[in-house]
Amino acid sequence: MIMELKLKVYSCLCELSTFEINNIEADYYDFGDKYDHDSENAEDYCCGDMQFDGKDSTPKILAKYSITQFEYDEIVSQLTEKLSFGGCGWCS
Repeated sequence: MIMELKLKVYSCLCELSTFEINNIEADYYDFGDKYDHDSENAEDYCCGDMQFDGKDSTPKILAKYSITQFEYDEIVSQLTEKLSFGGCGWCS
């Protein structure tokens, strides 16, 4: 079976508008964490260095989405690309 991945980011927010894996509504927390790595130097309501940090897979997550380790790694790579954008002042 070929993995079906739908992954879209809002055009002006640091959140996903669509995230589905094999027709299952997905949660990026299953693949890693997104947080500001430099919040102490950011302006109020801004991000200093927003990054997505992938985490190791678990058999439970692989089974939840019916994916392989290779597919899991590809999803983490895409989430890292789309949810890591450094500094931002959009919310100010």
